[in-house]
Amino acid sequence: MSSFFTASISEADPLISNAIDSEVRRQADGLELIASENFVSESVLQTMGTVFTNKYAEGYPGRRYYGGCEFSDVVEQAAIDRAKEIFGAEHANVQPHSGAQANMAVFLASINHGDTILGMNLSHGGHLTHGHPLNFSGINFKVADYGVNRDTEQIDYDELQRIAEESRPALLICGASAYPRTIDFERIGEIARSVGARVMADIAHIAGLVAAGLHPSPIPHCEYVTTTTHKTLRGPRGGLILCKEEFAKDVDRAVFPGVQGGPLIHIIAAKAVAFGEALREDFKEYQKQIVKNARVLGETLAVNGLRLVSGGTDNHLLLVDVYLDGKGITGKEAEQVLESVHITVNKNTIPFDTQKPFVASGIRIGTPALTTRGMKEEEMRSIGAMIADVIREPNSEEVKSRVKLEVGELTAQFPMYPDRLKPKQTEAVSNP
Repeated sequence: MSSFFTASISEADPLISNAIDSEVRRQADGLELIASENFVSESVLQTMGTVFTNKYAEGYPGRRYYGGCEFSDVVEQAAIDRAKEIFGAEHANVQPHSGAQANMAVFLASINHGDTILGMNLSHGGHLTHGHPLNFSGINFKVADYGVNRDTEQIDYDELQRIAEESRPALLICGASAYPRTIDFERIGEIARSVGARVMADIAHIAGLVAAGLHPSPIPHCEYVTTTTHKTLRGPRGGLILCKEEFAKDVDRAVFPGVQGGPLIHIIAAKAVAFGEALREDFKEYQKQIVKNARVLGETLAVNGLRLVSGGTDNHLLLVDVYLDGKGITGKEAEQVLESVHITVNKNTIPFDTQKPFVASGIRIGTPALTTRGMKEEEMRSIGAMIADVIREPNSEEVKSRVKLEVGELTAQFPMYPDRLKPKQTEAVSNP
């Protein structure tokens, strides 16, 4: 038999093989606190690596442009059915390669080039695809935006009503990438209807919480709902569109052939597996623990002198002011010093930030990944103290050495992917 079909990755491409092994080790030995990241199950990992990656299946189940799609139809239909059951939706399209492409498809299905959209300002917690001038959404449409109140750092719905009446958008976009509070989808739906707009709710960050009933659902109040399938939903990297049945044909045409060609059947199969996991009772308990962990982590950071934007959190993430009007350090510095002790976060602007986005005054922290590893309130208190210690004394080698050791001791108690974890690399992976 040809070695093409039998060679392992370590034999065929040592550079990439070593990089994979090193990444497994990095994830296992560090504390992953990026709010948009999570760890998938071994079942999801295995499904992404199946022979479905070889299959072209343009079209939809039962309506393909290629032969040999009978098993592709099985997995895609399972993903569709499970997504509809999770969210109580009338229609689901599981083909978007990403959340951004899901959003693009909704734009194409719902409004015309040059129409006005109203989305949350990126610097206040929104997303690039909600109208940023460098994104397709800002390039192809007229953009109005809304943000948070300067005092409360939460969405002011009366102000949103005023802006909607002034801008008269064709599409009102809600949902966020760095907003730690509950979003009132019912009120947003009322605002949209009052000005004749449709609503797209982008729940990429909170989809798992919505699925578990821990955040109000946008489904009854919004024509379109988009999400990624990773983050709190804990599936493979990809996108999903949910909508009312009356918009189903337009949405499906917008995805294919509108913005995509062949779907990634191996990823859709992995989505189906993850959606099956999300339908289990233990998924609800997992989501409850995410929220508990975020609250305890936030309380610990606040007690240790850091300021939480909006004063706390209702969901899975925290937006933390580390600059403290010049008394602390920048978000960029915080990200770098925390990474040096194997704690991974991302720098993030805070509302009304005086720093540039690549510097930022804050960091964004999320609890989904560590909750997947089994960590609970006790661990969150320890982690909060570690983070605060490092941010307070970023130049102290003693503090950094101690925290790095504590991180190693903690992660060893919560192993992950044991069958994939190779001995530690003695040399860093380098390019040839």
